[in-house]
Amino acid sequence: MNITFLSAAALLLLAVLALLLRPLLRRAAPLATASRRSLNTAIYRDQLAELERDRAAGNLSEADFDQSQTELQRRLLADASEADPAPQSSGPAWRSAIALSLALPLAAVLLYAQFGDPAGLKPPVEQPGHQLTKAQIEQMVAVLAARLEKHPDDIKGWAMLARSYKAMGRFAEAEKAFVRIGDAINSDPVLLTEYADLLAVQANGNLNGKPEALVEEALKLDPENPKALWLAGTAAFNRGDYPVAGRYWERLLKLLPPDSEDAKTITAAIAETREKGGGQPAKDKAAVPGKAVSGRVSLAPALADKIQPGDTLFIFARAVGGSRMPLAVLRAHAGDLPLTFTLDDSLAITPQLKLSGASQVKIEARISKSGNATPQKGDLIGESAVVKPGAKRVNIVIGRVAP
Repeated sequence: MNITFLSAAALLLLAVLALLLRPLLRRAAPLATASRRSLNTAIYRDQLAELERDRAAGNLSEADFDQSQTELQRRLLADASEADPAPQSSGPAWRSAIALSLALPLAAVLLYAQFGDPAGLKPPVEQPGHQLTKAQIEQMVAVLAARLEKHPDDIKGWAMLARSYKAMGRFAEAEKAFVRIGDAINSDPVLLTEYADLLAVQANGNLNGKPEALVEEALKLDPENPKALWLAGTAAFNRGDYPVAGRYWERLLKLLPPDSEDAKTITAAIAETREKGGGQPAKDKAAVPGKAVSGRVSLAPALADKIQPGDTLFIFARAVGGSRMPLAVLRAHAGDLPLTFTLDDSLAITPQLKLSGASQVKIEARISKSGNATPQKGDLIGESAVVKPGAKRVNIVIGRVAP
């Protein structure tokens, strides 16, 4: 039995009874019967105002207006000649109150039994969520496409259709839908970026040519468009321009929540641009003398058979008690172990978060088979004790498998 429902229904019934019985059980003051003359006057004013609006809008000629106005005045004068009824008073209506108190609950029960769902009083049983089938989705998309052929100026509709086709893997049809948007796409950075992404997907990830040009136009309209920044960095990375790729992704990183999975992925991508670019520090990230942390990372012998030389090794410096966003990142290969490392401000991800600005840090090392800096099950991990910037001979042993 659903006690919550019954309790709520009882409270609601009592509230309704209280509202209905209150005027019946008190001695009322003389009933303030509204003056019919006043009501008729108010109605006349409203009707006259409506006539004047129709005349001003050209819906009523001057002659028709005069005739209607005369008719209203005639009716008002006729009603004004009749006297208002005298006010009445009343006392408590006990008999009606008792009848209402008995009839209302009984009527509620009978009506619920007849039209309600008595089974609903039982505790609900969870059912698996209903999901649209592939056929239903295709039918909805087909209906949308048919409607747009009749209303080709619906820009939002074409954008929705393009996204739907792309999600369904119907890339050629998605491209046609983007084209149907017309010149309006050139003023929308989101649509430009989505169109570029679609063209790149069709070209097996190649952003050269039109896709990259669309991304550049999107960034002119919105320099902080996250997807455009990602694609611009990807285009630069693919053609080997690692410093440019790193700059785009650094701009993107500033827009992401510091501890999000996306931020961790971008952090790894930036680290890879530095590795492939020769590890050259950016001009605005010069290391602060005496604030570097150096040491050695090694692998526990028991885990030696769990790695391949090509697996990726990440070494992070993180502030103790602060954000999980790395202060410095170094990327290498697991085959380089044991590895001597140095972390300083030249390896910072953002200018706002630097190793030299922290009071205490912890150095973490992770071996990833996927090359993704985001922690994943099966990664091999190790960490140092808490140290201060400037610490040397920090020793890290990678000896655990991430659960």
